[in-house]
Amino acid sequence: MSNKYQVAVEELLTEADISINGRKPWDIQVHDSRFYTSVLRNGSLGLGESYMQGWWSSPAPDGCLYRLLKADLEERVKQNYKLLWLWFKSRIFNQQTKSKAVKAIGSHYDIGNDLYRKMLDPLMNYSCGYWKNAKNLSEAQLHKLDLICQKLKLKPGQRVLDIGCGWGGFAWFAAKNYKVEVVGVTISKAQKEAAEKRCKNLPVDIRFQDYRELQGKFDRICSIGMLEHVGHKNYENFMNIVKKCLNPKGLALLHFIGGNKTKFHTDAWINKYIFPQGLIPSIKQIGTSLEEKLILEDWHNFGLYYDKTLMAWYRNFKNSWPDLKENYSDTFYRMWEFYLCACAASFRSKKLNLWQLVLTHPEANSFYESVRPQEFISEETQVHLSTS
Repeated sequence: MSNKYQVAVEELLTEADISINGRKPWDIQVHDSRFYTSVLRNGSLGLGESYMQGWWSSPAPDGCLYRLLKADLEERVKQNYKLLWLWFKSRIFNQQTKSKAVKAIGSHYDIGNDLYRKMLDPLMNYSCGYWKNAKNLSEAQLHKLDLICQKLKLKPGQRVLDIGCGWGGFAWFAAKNYKVEVVGVTISKAQKEAAEKRCKNLPVDIRFQDYRELQGKFDRICSIGMLEHVGHKNYENFMNIVKKCLNPKGLALLHFIGGNKTKFHTDAWINKYIFPQGLIPSIKQIGTSLEEKLILEDWHNFGLYYDKTLMAWYRNFKNSWPDLKENYSDTFYRMWEFYLCACAASFRSKKLNLWQLVLTHPEANSFYESVRPQEFISEETQVHLSTS
């Protein structure tokens, strides 16, 4: 390989205060010279794939990736025809049809409940925690769930719809602590099985159902970490369904990752290996999809808490690897490590945000008081969760 590729990469990395084979925790250690051509030819896709192959490493991969993002180095690496094709497909075709959605969700969420059980908190919340006054991941996730319940102003007996219910953490929490009835929908078979088991003997109905098939009326609607799978061609339809299912006096809350730029495809590496057909919506896309459908009452951003959440998952994943490696390869380990650290770096650099939107039906005429609570659930609930 010509030395010119190495020189070009080294010059780029210098702008991010990253050295090749240096001594700083965030420096890159190169183990295979193919790393240089991989990065120059394929940008973020090449960076991630070469990490999966073990061609490079870093003592602090999150710190390394954070510096790469802050320096906007990806914009300096020209996209190749594969990335341009990805852009073209996303603009022309609907990448989130019902059949494609089931396949995409299954490829990520059905790879083993044990992996997520060991990586996540006891309730298996796979979305950003709320870390204000929280001592650990479990408390941060309890605070998030209680924050959502308070924003929705839940009252006993209300009927709540959870779109994209995951492993049933919110449904369990809301039904148990706020005495509401919950209908949760997911298109992950593994999630449905775990959620039903978790919510047994509670007024919770977990369904294997696409959101586009939803019927009926609900007093409250929430969607936690699901809008990232909807796609720009379906945002307006999603909002129409929320409006259709929401009682005129009801409240809806959307909790999702948001981007600073309007895009029509996700990062090439994330799309290929982690979230096929996923897309991070922008303010413009969400705003347009809400027009003449729902009223925006509150918009809350706490994206830096996702950095802390992801690093907690990363520590749990690393610590649990001796118990997990029988079912996963070393390549999977490096892939998952890159995924968690790259996402943490994206929130740390504020390339990504975490948004909570509170919405009302256009027929509602009551005043909504925004919620930013100082105190959360009781110690008794936290103690109970540790043994649930």
